[in-house]
Amino acid sequence: MRTGIRKSRGFTLIELIVVMAILGILATIGIPHLVKAPVRAKETALRENLFTFRSMLDQFYADKQRYPESLDELVSEGYIRKVPIDPLTKTADTWVLEYEEADPDAAESDQPPGIIDVKSGARGVALDGTSYDTW
Repeated sequence: MRTGIRKSRGFTLIELIVVMAILGILATIGIPHLVKAPVRAKETALRENLFTFRSMLDQFYADKQRYPESLDELVSEGYIRKVPIDPLTKTADTWVLEYEEADPDAAESDQPPGIIDVKSGARGVALDGTSYDTW
């Protein structure tokens, strides 16, 4: 018979406490990153939408030597399929349009001013500290 050798059938209380402490530390580190993930995804989608808008405005100008009068004109001319939804405001109606300034030296033109830039209508501050309306 062997004496002094004991069969272990489980974990000791100290082993369980150590494992729980390690899991708690890892959760404390990881949860703040997971909380910000949806906001970061919306901001990335917004940046992509703005990049697409600006590229399409440049392409429209290169093709027609004028800027579009509305976002719907980009759609009707086939530059984009539809006006994208602002991921932060969840609507396509909140885009802030910047129009070109009328040339005071030019003769009275029947051409209305065109859109030269598009910005988000979302209020608030991004994760990087900048305001959404400055993007």
